Amino acid sequence: MMPRNVALFVTCLVDMMRPRIGFAAIRALEAAGCDVVVPEGQTCCGQPALNSGDRDHAAALAKQTIVALEPYEAVVVPSGSCAGTIRCHYPEIFAHDPEWLPRAQAVARKTWEVMAYLDEICGWRPEGVSMDAMATYHDSCSGLRELGIKAQPRRLLKAIDGLRIAPLQGEETCCGFGGTFCVKYPAISNAIVGEKAYAIDATGADLLLAGDLGCLMNMAGKLHRQGSKIRAFHAIELIAGMGDGPAIGEEA
Repeated sequence: MMPRNVALFVTCLVDMMRPRIGFAAIRALEAAGCDVVVPEGQTCCGQPALNSGDRDHAAALAKQTIVALEPYEAVVVPSGSCAGTIRCHYPEIFAHDPEWLPRAQAVARKTWEVMAYLDEICGWRPEGVSMDAMATYHDSCSGLRELGIKAQPRRLLKAIDGLRIAPLQGEETCCGFGGTFCVKYPAISNAIVGEKAYAIDATGADLLLAGDLGCLMNMAGKLHRQGSKIRAFHAIELIAGMGDGPAIGEEA
C-alpha cells in the first residue's frame, strides 16, 4: 500500500504546552503507514474566536487554515475539539460565501481526529507496546458529540499489553474546561471539575487518559491540587509507546 499523504494539524495547546502529543501522533501515524507532513502555514483553527462570537477573526483564521491544509490527502488532529471545529464549523462559517464554502467543505470532509483516523481509516493497532498500569478514560465533549469519538481510542488502547481500563462514572460528562468557558465562569468550571476529579480518584486508576489536552490540563490541575497521585496523559502518547515519559504537569 502506498503511504497516505497526511497533514498533522498540531493545535495551539499541543504546540505550546505539550509537544510530546504531536510527536506521538507522528510516531503512530508513521507506524500505520502514513507519510506525515506538518504544514508550516498552520496556526490556530479559530475555535476560541468562534466560541467568543468573534466570527470575523474566526473566518480569517479558518481561511488561513484551509489554505495550509488543502494540498493533503487527509488532515489529522490530536484534538477532538479542533478537529470538530474544522469538520463541523468551517462549513457553517462560510455557509453564505460561494467562494470559500466548497473549499471549507473539502477540507472538512478529509479532517479526522487522530485516534479515529488510525482506527477507522488505517485499521491499525499498536504492536509491541506494553504498560503495566490501570487507566481510566474521559470522553471529551467535542470529540464525543461532534465526531462520535468513543470506541476508537478504547480499541487502540486495548492492544497495549498490560494496560487495564477502569470504568469512570460520568465518563461522558463535561470536565468543566470548555475552552473560554473556564475563563468566563471560573467558579462553575471549578465545581464541575471538582466532581470530575472525585469520580476519577474513585476509580483507583494510576492514569487518566483523554483525547483533548485542554480537558487533560484542567483535570490534571485539579487532581494535583487535591493531592491525587493519578497521572494524566493524552491517549495517543500511550498508543505510540511514549507512556514512559513525564505526565502532564510533570515536565521540568
